[in-house]
Amino acid sequence: MGKRIPITIRGVGAYVPERVVLNEELSAFCDVTDEWVRVRTGIRERRIAREDENSMTMAYEASVDALQDAGMDASEIDLIIIATSTPLTLLPSTACFLQHRLGCRPIPAFDLSAACSGFVYGVITAAHMMIGAGYKNALILGSEKMSTVSNYEDRASGILLGDGAGAAILTVADNDEAGIYHHEMAAEGEGAEFVWIPAGGSLMPPSEKTVAENLHTLKMNGREVYKYVVQKMQEVVERTLDKGGISMDELTLIVPHQSNLRIIESVMEKLSIPSEKMAVNIDRYGNTSAASVPLALHEAWREGRVKRGDWVLLAGFGGGMTWASALVKV
Repeated sequence: MGKRIPITIRGVGAYVPERVVLNEELSAFCDVTDEWVRVRTGIRERRIAREDENSMTMAYEASVDALQDAGMDASEIDLIIIATSTPLTLLPSTACFLQHRLGCRPIPAFDLSAACSGFVYGVITAAHMMIGAGYKNALILGSEKMSTVSNYEDRASGILLGDGAGAAILTVADNDEAGIYHHEMAAEGEGAEFVWIPAGGSLMPPSEKTVAENLHTLKMNGREVYKYVVQKMQEVVERTLDKGGISMDELTLIVPHQSNLRIIESVMEKLSIPSEKMAVNIDRYGNTSAASVPLALHEAWREGRVKRGDWVLLAGFGGGMTWASALVKV
């Protein structure tokens, strides 16, 4: 059994925009069909935010939902981490805006950038801050308005992305079993340009040229990403269970990043994972980057697929290339 960190999940929340965009709608911008998209990605539809919605407003709605689920008030939160690749502004952090909107007292609040692995990075970071610095209740979010960085003429990436936010409230465990039993997070920067947005930072500040060349939208080497994530996801799931000291039979649910249904299915086949042990919602939400793990966790939580005392494995894989996992007994 792995060394237990006595931090667990008290409540979860989510928000997705009302607008549903079907694959057929994308055919107006890109040379794809509904069948082409479904066969290659498993995606049938995704949610796209309104103009007046953004990563902060969606994070706020998900936070309110999580607080209600946990039976808590915003005044009880003493740490906020938002994982996002589409922040409200470059400066200051989206988390600062959220802290004010929620009406929290002055507390640490910051954004975390680890692409699709961001939420799991946030869970691990918060757990160590809680143990090391005494924070009792942490609000961790993944919130993304990926439609703002989508090029819908690019069928390698534009067809994949969706908007949404998910949240989890972490608290100190109130029993001797709940906790995080193994976790890991890492990056391999050699693959940094497999998934990236070239312009907008100090490398390529905004200019007429960067706008004209669509350099503010997400670029992806789909073939390399597919190979990387299939291999890494298999390795990380096996290692996390082994280091955590439990078997696949004991595990209740794997909640992976929703990158591509074919990737998830490939790992299920290689590791003989039954479908009831894998959380999947990419068919309805697409790839929501840092929001995908908490959105899938929220759905499983509310459907009763996860209950107190269950083992849950959170796993994120994304641009960087980054990955992270956390084996949690809730």
